[in-house]
Amino acid sequence: MNKPVFGLLLGGVLGIFDGLSALLSAPEVKDQIATIVVGSTFKGLVAGLATGFFARRFRSLPLGLVAGLAIGAALAAPIALMPNENGQVYFWEIMLPGSLMGMIVGYATQKHESSPAT
Repeated sequence: MNKPVFGLLLGGVLGIFDGLSALLSAPEVKDQIATIVVGSTFKGLVAGLATGFFARRFRSLPLGLVAGLAIGAALAAPIALMPNENGQVYFWEIMLPGSLMGMIVGYATQKHESSPAT
């Protein structure tokens, strides 16, 4: 399996857990958890694919970690800055799991060895 596909799959799985982390950090959003999980899964898919392409181009673990962190944070930031209907912003509750997910995918895609072409 090549690095972008591996990143896509891992990002999607971790995106589910990223979304479910909202139940721990902000339990008052439990009525919106399905939307949050779908959005986080999509964010994970995009972050995983981008990080996988980065890992294929640059074979450096430190660069992969930084790129994963930056990609995860960049995708989480617009959502984190959006206020809810009460004007409350869940900045850290969104940024921390999204950035951590990006770093994990960045690490994993750098360490993943692609299968040789047949």
